[in-house]
Amino acid sequence: MNVEPLTCAIGAELINVNLADAIHDDGLFAEIRTALLKHRVVFLRNQDITRDEHVAFARRFGELEDHPVAGSDPDHPGLVRIYKTPDQPNDRYENAWHSDATWRVAPQFGAVLRCVECPPVGGDTMWANMVLAYEKLPEHIKMQIAELRARHSIEASFGAAMPIEKRLALKAQYPDAEHPVVRTHPETGEKVLFVNGFTTHFTNYHTPERVRYGQDHTQGSAGLLQYLISQAQIPEYQVRWRWKKNSIAIWDNRSTQHYAVMDYPPCHRKMERAGIVGDTPY
Repeated sequence: MNVEPLTCAIGAELINVNLADAIHDDGLFAEIRTALLKHRVVFLRNQDITRDEHVAFARRFGELEDHPVAGSDPDHPGLVRIYKTPDQPNDRYENAWHSDATWRVAPQFGAVLRCVECPPVGGDTMWANMVLAYEKLPEHIKMQIAELRARHSIEASFGAAMPIEKRLALKAQYPDAEHPVVRTHPETGEKVLFVNGFTTHFTNYHTPERVRYGQDHTQGSAGLLQYLISQAQIPEYQVRWRWKKNSIAIWDNRSTQHYAVMDYPPCHRKMERAGIVGDTPY
């Protein structure tokens, strides 16, 4: 297996490897996992694997989970179908910088995403290195956010367009989760900036040392959160991947964010994602 970095910040393509072999080859799987931890997202071309193989490979990282809004393949629990068609011009839930399922108490470890069908051009996906985003923050910002925590909501994202009864039922099933603004990567020990498109507000910002009267610093809190969320938009932290049929991306959801570029209507774009159960951030 050859590993070819795609940018100085994030991403590498794995050459001369068949993911189906890694289901049973412990050495090959270990190489892939090492590359993933180093480059945060890795890519492969020409992976004509079955759904069974897709699921079996992803399960080597851990158990899989379904998504409460996006549908899964009925024969393969945990294999979420992200199918975009010309009759869904307003389906843009992917089109914000985010880490998957941070509205869960234990967000995903990562995912294995396979392209089933894609437009002839457009429909790329971008990833951002949120370890680097944290490292490059000004020191006074790092000090300011060191102990902050924030809420992440499925109600305010996937639930926003639902009728109120359905939205409240979704929130009852998945209450807002609270996570540290700066998490520690459980395997590498790196500090990660951990706010994204699912983050609604800080939960412990409004303290006596930050407030003179009433809630006069609330706007400062909102401004700081938006500044932090915007860090994923910096090109020097990013890689952009152009999809072809049977291309695969594997990413570490704990240290990255991603953005699916919606520039291809009225074409079809069909992706299948195996999301891997993660741990509670600390």
